[in-house]
Amino acid sequence: MDIINVIIQGVVQGLTEFLPVSSSGHLSVIQHITGYTGDDALILMIVLHLGTLAAVLVAFWKTVWGMIKEFFLTIGDIFTGKFSWKNMNGSRRMMFMVIIATLLLVPVYLFKDFFTAREGDGDIIFEGLAFMFTAVMLFLSDRCHGRKQAEDMKVKDAVTVGLFQCVALFPGVSRSGSTTAAGLFCGLEKETAVSFAFVLGIPAILGGSVLEIGDALKSDMQLDWVMLGIGFVISAVVGFLAIKLVKWLIKNDRFKIFGIYTAIIGVLCVAGGIWEHATGGALSSLFMK
Repeated sequence: MDIINVIIQGVVQGLTEFLPVSSSGHLSVIQHITGYTGDDALILMIVLHLGTLAAVLVAFWKTVWGMIKEFFLTIGDIFTGKFSWKNMNGSRRMMFMVIIATLLLVPVYLFKDFFTAREGDGDIIFEGLAFMFTAVMLFLSDRCHGRKQAEDMKVKDAVTVGLFQCVALFPGVSRSGSTTAAGLFCGLEKETAVSFAFVLGIPAILGGSVLEIGDALKSDMQLDWVMLGIGFVISAVVGFLAIKLVKWLIKNDRFKIFGIYTAIIGVLCVAGGIWEHATGGALSSLFMK
């Protein structure tokens, strides 16, 4: 685990976790090109994800704190008979929508190996096709101009966004991009769609990291805490800046920029994968000479 690799992957994770371009897809491609795989790669990926989790907690602390308070207030209202599904403020309704959307992800995690196997299968053609799928979603969602805010969200909106999040388990399909796009497809106004998509990522990132930690603990490798700490800080700081950038771009109707980017990356990955199949060579041999 050298510092250059840690810095590169920390920056990539911080940028791509929240920019709608797929962090898992980028990390998978980088590890494919550099040949950096195995237990070290798994441990580093977990730490980088936790760094971006810290970033979203800081960036959306007001929203998250409002939902936490509403959770306990809801329990009190249920026991006192004051709870009303129809008369909920934005924070309480978003809390319920996050729970509903997250529950859809739980059964899918039983088959997580089906999704994660694509990251280390030695072939980046699948990632390329997934990047193209992300591009299509971003181009289509850029045309949506909804007006629904948090207090207007319906269960069907949460289900739709939750299903798109399940698809994003494939490397190359952006979680933030697909969930934001789904929110826009449902008629959410842009700021609400971004907030819901990013807050929804908190349980997803945390749950995924916990499951991956279980796999990592099975190995007997020695952890380099200094390198892991550097990776955590870099991914957290870069992730926070990426969130600010996404908010600004979507507010100014420039979301399609990421559609262009993911389309280009998708084509390059497919072309690289075809070249590897045709020549029997590996891209890592070209970049690591």
